[in-house]
Amino acid sequence: MTMSNLSQPNKGHLYLVPAPLDFGCDEVPDLRASIPLGTLTLAAGLTHWICENAKSARAYLKRIDAVCPLALPLQAMQWQELPRAVHKKGDHLGNFDARGMLAAALQGHNMGLLSEAGMPAVADPGSSVVRAAHDLGLQVFPLVGPVSLLLALAASGLNGQNFAFVGYLPQDTAARVSRLRELEAFALKTGQTQLFIETPYRNLAMLQSLLQTLQPGTRLAISSGLSLARAQSCSDSVKNWKQRQFVLDNATPAVFAIGV
Repeated sequence: MTMSNLSQPNKGHLYLVPAPLDFGCDEVPDLRASIPLGTLTLAAGLTHWICENAKSARAYLKRIDAVCPLALPLQAMQWQELPRAVHKKGDHLGNFDARGMLAAALQGHNMGLLSEAGMPAVADPGSSVVRAAHDLGLQVFPLVGPVSLLLALAASGLNGQNFAFVGYLPQDTAARVSRLRELEAFALKTGQTQLFIETPYRNLAMLQSLLQTLQPGTRLAISSGLSLARAQSCSDSVKNWKQRQFVLDNATPAVFAIGV
């Protein structure tokens, strides 16, 4: 082996590690109910992490350790948190250069990217890290686990061939109503399902806006507490929704969808 080879170790890989959908919930089910053993085993072997929040990431790895022993104690692992600005403004527009966070992978270490719930970089920060990995010539491997948007779409009965995730809607009432009417018009015209989410404790306000704003014939689907014992999914016309006795937990993560 030449000195050149010694100074250029094989690059590590970036693994996108899904987390369970119970973040912030009182219910903490067995990980194996939603995360495949293969994913847990691989995650247990990683020692270099990029995450949203190190505290919640360590809590998740403690749960993994109960199923698959970790390669190192938590305090011996390397942790990097995505900047707060990335959480607030997102990192999908190329406004954050994450290449520096992948130095360990360039030195030959496999790294894990972890969000607080679900798949990193899908309705969560992390796309800048994935983009940087590709730019640096690192292989990226998404691991199997729950993705709330796709679970909700599958349970909605709405168009699963043509859909869009539009993120969060405005909190201002007038702006939210305007955005809902815009999304509804597009869904009715094209048949494209519109998926969106809401921040904790605003589910009921969102439901009220939906029922007051959407046309009676528009189909509305809501999935709440996905992968938990109290999971529920309901899909019906807005007209029929107004007659339903549907109890929506205001704090439990929910996915909303409208379409035809």
